[in-house]
Amino acid sequence: MAPGPGLVVTADDFGLHPTVNEAVERAHTDGILTAASLMVGAPAARDAIARARALPRLRVGLHLVLADGPAVLPPRAIPDLVDERGHFGNRMARAGVRFFCLPRVRRQLALEIRAQFEAFAASGLALDHVNAHKHFHLHPTILSFILRIGRAFGLRAVRLPRETGPPAPPWLRPWLALLAARLDAAGIAHNDYVAGIRQSGRFDEPALLAALRRLPATGVGELYLHPALDSGAAIAPSMRGYRHLDEFAALVSPRVRAACDALRAQGWRFGGFADFAATPAAPRAGAPAASGASAAAIGRAPP
Repeated sequence: MAPGPGLVVTADDFGLHPTVNEAVERAHTDGILTAASLMVGAPAARDAIARARALPRLRVGLHLVLADGPAVLPPRAIPDLVDERGHFGNRMARAGVRFFCLPRVRRQLALEIRAQFEAFAASGLALDHVNAHKHFHLHPTILSFILRIGRAFGLRAVRLPRETGPPAPPWLRPWLALLAARLDAAGIAHNDYVAGIRQSGRFDEPALLAALRRLPATGVGELYLHPALDSGAAIAPSMRGYRHLDEFAALVSPRVRAACDALRAQGWRFGGFADFAATPAAPRAGAPAASGASAAAIGRAPP
């Protein structure tokens, strides 16, 4: 376990659109971006993989899509999950109840999650981390399949979407606590906090500079953004109102780069999850949740 303070700067939705991919490449080579989360079934995934192979220092993880996006398997294989076009819907509460209650839906869910891990493995990229589109890995059933299936594919780290700053809404806190506890018990590394949820789609230069000034002094955090060279519905119909181009501009801003250089001068490290995570120990039956500098957490949670 590498000690903090440290920071992972991630672009989500890698592969969603060609201008997302170009923004990721430029934000990594000319800006502060250190990682990206790949949608393996998205329209521009092949282009994203080709770009990532040419960027050996860019850490790439799997961005599981189980809502509001395309599946990897054909509709006939997972008819209870997707529409006739092979797309997941955006009614996540309804889908979550079905994951809990319907065995046939869970079987199809497991097949699709495995297929996405297999597609990532076929890319030849090293698996830096796993998370899910719209943080759907907070759902206990989805998390169970990630932990059960992912280890064979080199799973070492999962995003914990626990935002720094004001406490999460009361309804969300138990799910975050459960996710952290299960990752710790399984020996899977995770970040201590994130910044970017409240600014999702509008994480521009002023917001990013403010987030960098407010980072906790200990632990390993993740900033995640949605950069692209176009914005809103041009990237995806559900992203109307997202300011992707502003988020890209923030990642390559000279002021933001200077702020990160100042953090490095204070001893901060930047990288991907793999740069902070130790090799996870095998979980022990009945083992208590790991703490401190164990292999199950990247750093210490901020106060």
